[in-house]
Amino acid sequence: MNMCLRAAAIALALTLLTGCSTLLPQPKPATGYEAYQPVDAVAQNAAMKRGVNIWANALRPDETQKPFDPSRHFKLIRQAGFSTVRLAWRAFEYMDESNKLKPDYLARMDEFVHSALDAGLIVIVDEHDYEFCAKDVAACRVKLDAFWTQIGERYKNLPNRVIFEMLNEPNQAMTAEIWNAQIPETLAVIRATNPTRNVIVGPGNWNGIEFLPKLVLPDDPHLIVTFHYYHPMEFTHQGASWVPQYTKLGVAWGSPAEVDLMNKELDSVKAWGEANKRPVFLGEFGTIEDGKMVDRVKWTSAVARGAEARGFSWAWWQFSNNMMVFDTDKDAWVEPILNALIPEAKTAEAAH
Repeated sequence: MNMCLRAAAIALALTLLTGCSTLLPQPKPATGYEAYQPVDAVAQNAAMKRGVNIWANALRPDETQKPFDPSRHFKLIRQAGFSTVRLAWRAFEYMDESNKLKPDYLARMDEFVHSALDAGLIVIVDEHDYEFCAKDVAACRVKLDAFWTQIGERYKNLPNRVIFEMLNEPNQAMTAEIWNAQIPETLAVIRATNPTRNVIVGPGNWNGIEFLPKLVLPDDPHLIVTFHYYHPMEFTHQGASWVPQYTKLGVAWGSPAEVDLMNKELDSVKAWGEANKRPVFLGEFGTIEDGKMVDRVKWTSAVARGAEARGFSWAWWQFSNNMMVFDTDKDAWVEPILNALIPEAKTAEAAH
């Protein structure tokens, strides 16, 4: 399809979605919150500070291993000292044949977004269908633009504490070149309803730091660049079922050479951000429970303090389930990890 026909097709799809918006459940009015005001991307990134990822996708209890209670857990997150939550939404499976988001899913999103705002948190709405997009770029393009058409309209009046993250970890079929072409298209969809809201976008290859030099961004001042950091994978993912190549257990971390390598890699990200005049958000980092806690704490503290020293905001992966900072079975913080992330965290109060 040539560019003109493709543009026309996109415009038609957006028109149809907008025209049908009255059939969708209406969002909670943005009353009770501060009015939306544009905020500089650098200032926004500084305010984000320390965050945690939330797997927010589940609609039913049997869709997640450990339930998240928005009315309670967001308050605990804020009380512990976190400033930001990154809400991971795998929304494509909850679209109908016209790529409209289903009413119960929109209600779930509203519940999470508003509960987090009510708790005083900055909220990142992250479209997390990276696995779908890695296999079918053409279908991903349509669904991604449809998602942001609907969510942009739905949340356009919420305060600037709501930030949009375009797509988590583009990879495989969504090559760096294809992703670079997708960014301005989807950004235009967002800008139609949210002309000055800050948007997070990262490089290809799983938001990997080695692909930052390949990232091409539009001339837009309201962009925050993200990267993910799990180096070395042999340590952070040892025993992880979803990456069977890292089956070896007992992998340690913390030698002077390993610490030096980490610092060099974080320095490379800082240098890129400064050269490109973009604020940087470390959107994911974490270690799986199969590693020794003493090494996990050492790694976690090194990454968190290293990010802060370089002016990055950050978000730990994740609140519960694997790499958890909160054990919902025990209804308690995993204190060694929490204290490595936030040394001054308030953990004395019972979770109840």
